[in-house]
Amino acid sequence: MKESVNRRLSRDDWTAEALKVLGEGGLAAVAIEPIAARLGATKGSGYWHFRGRPDLVAATLERWEAVHTDAIIEQAERGADPDERLRELFRVVLGRPGPYTVELALLASADDPLVAPTVQRVTRRRIDYLRSLFAELGLDPVQAQRRALLAYTTYLGHAQLTRTDPAAVPTDGRERHEYLDSLLVTLIAGR
Repeated sequence: MKESVNRRLSRDDWTAEALKVLGEGGLAAVAIEPIAARLGATKGSGYWHFRGRPDLVAATLERWEAVHTDAIIEQAERGADPDERLRELFRVVLGRPGPYTVELALLASADDPLVAPTVQRVTRRRIDYLRSLFAELGLDPVQAQRRALLAYTTYLGHAQLTRTDPAAVPTDGRERHEYLDSLLVTLIAGR
């Protein structure tokens, strides 16, 4: 997209492209000049929206949190009861084919001072949301926390497996549906 020919790029255009770059090349690839080149823009356009790379990274992390956590929780909350919300949550996060590149790139950079606070906050929020669903299903606080951790580590393992051996993860509709059902049965067993 050529900025001068088509339209003026917005901050959202930049962070959307930065998320793609993050998934493709990791945190080190997120910088104004290479993203400007990908967008067909000048680096001045990037500096119009961001004070520098740290500001671009911060805005990209905000977008990741909004799209990959806030929006997904909002979608899951449309379920009528905790069982339906949990089912919708897993359908959304594990029902997509992956390869979860942005998630894995951020986890690989979780000790970076620009990334660490956001990854920690998002991780806590996701686990807290899962814990609340398991508590609503009737599990005591200790069991709800344990199931939340199990569910979240299942998600992370699924993401990694999808990246390292995509053939190991069910991809066809029926098989994927049965896989998700067996996962949910395991997570809510004994309540």
